[in-house]
Amino acid sequence: MSRYFTDEHEWIDVAGEIATVGITDYAQEQLGDIVFVELPAEGAVFEKGDDAAVVESVKAASDVYAPISGEVVEANGALEDEPALVNSDPEEDGWFFKLRVADASELDGLMDEAAYKKFVASL
Repeated sequence: MSRYFTDEHEWIDVAGEIATVGITDYAQEQLGDIVFVELPAEGAVFEKGDDAAVVESVKAASDVYAPISGEVVEANGALEDEPALVNSDPEEDGWFFKLRVADASELDGLMDEAAYKKFVASL
């Protein structure tokens, strides 16, 4: 499995043709306590950069963007009952949705973990 990051603080794990998407630990720290997550419907199709989900915290609401193009094959229903999973485990159990990858070449424009850490350090 390969993990990539966006400059909007989403992470994406790619295993074969399925990509799991969530927000980074940095993003959840900036948002504060997560109180609500709006997830995309199964079957929804997104282009890279489209608004795909919404996360609301006690501080603000923020869009979660599709880091690559694809079709939603699963949403993390656990977040509807327990949105705080995004705070407690943002890069594992707090994932948002899974996409069937439409164009793997779009991954080329994303950061690896080392590049993302350098990006966050520069903020």
